[in-house]
Amino acid sequence: QVQLVESGGGLVQAGDSLRLSCAASGPSFDIYDMAWFRQAPGRERESVAASFSWHGALYASSVLGRWIISRDSDKNTLYLQMNRLKPEDTAVYYCAATPKGTTRWWLSSEYRYWGQGTQVTVSS
Repeated sequence: QVQLVESGGGLVQAGDSLRLSCAASGPSFDIYDMAWFRQAPGRERESVAASFSWHGALYASSVLGRWIISRDSDKNTLYLQMNRLKPEDTAVYYCAATPKGTTRWWLSSEYRYWGQGTQVTVSS
């Protein structure tokens, strides 16, 4: 069983930066494929970025070049560095993990474990 706890959300202005953290409890952090998703009011949950057990990373086109996903195995923590934030980035951000390798990282159904979410609000 893995528990995920997100932190780092808040209210910022357009153009600012934030770093989200996702602390994972449980064994074998390194074998998990992990991802960040977000959900804005009235919209479906969408993928943002993924960090794979083989050390690769992929991003949604909307954040590519602005954000960086990373992980610290010593701290069992996944990060999302969000730069040049825009009002359309406003959403609840969720951390997700799966112990199985995923080839469809953008699908929420691929992930077994989820955090409770952290709110990010970007004002214009």
